[in-house]
Amino acid sequence: MPPSVRSTRKGQRGGGGVSDGGGSPTRALPYLYAVLRVVPRVEREEFINAGVVVFSRPGRFLGVRTHLDAAKLRALDPSCDHSLVAAYLAGIEAVAGGKKDAGPIAGLDRSERFHWIAAPSNTIIQPSPVHPGLTTDPAATLDRLFAALVL
Repeated sequence: MPPSVRSTRKGQRGGGGVSDGGGSPTRALPYLYAVLRVVPRVEREEFINAGVVVFSRPGRFLGVRTHLDAAKLRALDPSCDHSLVAAYLAGIEAVAGGKKDAGPIAGLDRSERFHWIAAPSNTIIQPSPVHPGLTTDPAATLDRLFAALVL
């Protein structure tokens, strides 16, 4: 794991900061993340990762990145409407961004929007369990998780 990012585990103790690679300690920020999964046929329990949501209350950060691989989706369910699922994912991004035209959920605070996005659901887009971590840069962590788990 890069020196600016580490995960937390129950019972782990730390000094409250992590190195930025240059020797000076920086403030580690706790964050939560969930992977957004597309499950076109719930009865088959097959899914593809299509996005990541990261939330850090002390970092005042909520971000979502999505990418829907049309070929993978067709492999799981040829009848699934790629453009409709992509529109749903774009709607989740709009809610996370607090866009005024994204409906009343987008008007909630960051914490409430994260918990709405990460709440378990029986829809075609389902979040993974929520995972914790520590970072000095929530936006960079979103990019790293997105590259590792979705792309």
